[in-house]
Amino acid sequence: MITRVLNFIERKFFQKFFFKKICQIGHSHLLNYRSKYRYVTNLNDLDYKIFSQNGEDGIIDYLLFQLRIDKPKYVEIGVGDYNECNTRFIFETSNSKGLIIDCIKNLKKKVTGNIIFWKGDLTIVEEFVNHKNINSLLIENKFNENVDLFSLDIDGVDYWILKELPNKFTKIAVLEFNPTFGPQLEITVPNIKNFNRTKYHYSNLCFGASLKAIINLMKSKGFVFMGVNKNCINAFFINIDEIKNLNLKIPDDKNLSSFTNSNYRESRSIKGNLTFLTGINKINEISECEIINLANQKNEKIKIKELL
Repeated sequence: MITRVLNFIERKFFQKFFFKKICQIGHSHLLNYRSKYRYVTNLNDLDYKIFSQNGEDGIIDYLLFQLRIDKPKYVEIGVGDYNECNTRFIFETSNSKGLIIDCIKNLKKKVTGNIIFWKGDLTIVEEFVNHKNINSLLIENKFNENVDLFSLDIDGVDYWILKELPNKFTKIAVLEFNPTFGPQLEITVPNIKNFNRTKYHYSNLCFGASLKAIINLMKSKGFVFMGVNKNCINAFFINIDEIKNLNLKIPDDKNLSSFTNSNYRESRSIKGNLTFLTGINKINEISECEIINLANQKNEKIKIKELL
């Protein structure tokens, strides 16, 4: 028993020491790189991982720096235990005000066990977010106005949540999309309560919305598509009122092939084992799945194979 307690204490101490060093190294890298920001024209060149999953930290730092946002007010939905997410580095370095939401059990205990909680004004909400409660959650926690950064990554009904948000709801938006759906389809999974990607299809490949669907929705809300991270998982959008402050070349959203060319191979078998599907085999695996076709404005539910 004593040995287990000592091992736990040692593990926690090492974890916090490790995260501190990661933060210091990452901060040093970004400070050195900021002198080059004015020359950057491609979002991909900014890809750099500190606490984010796929290099979003570097891109977010550039956008905040160029928009002259020193202490961003942020919202992140889908954070896990806050060890690997898009706003952890902001919390650690900018003394900001943030709201994080996830449905995992004992969220506050898990998050506060991984951070020094007093370092920032962080609101932690344990909730399964959907299209019905998104706006009320933001209002209740006073994050419905003057938001600088909004990040959404819940592997599910992201499109339907975004649809409920008001126009220009943030300055910067970081939004997950499903690259398996490809560059042409304008589709999303149905608006299912408590959507679970594994339960919806064992492969874990049928979730979220296509990049084209997200772009068209965000365009209608007053945002400009700026590109994706190198792994083609998250898309970045800027409030149209802020676009004048960036040097980035605005991508051609008529040709999204390079933005959906993801080599992630996280597909699973019906027994839950990795199958490492690639290319067209990924969408063929989920061809029987039902999705909503947004292209014909009828929002009809059809099988993916009918669009291939």
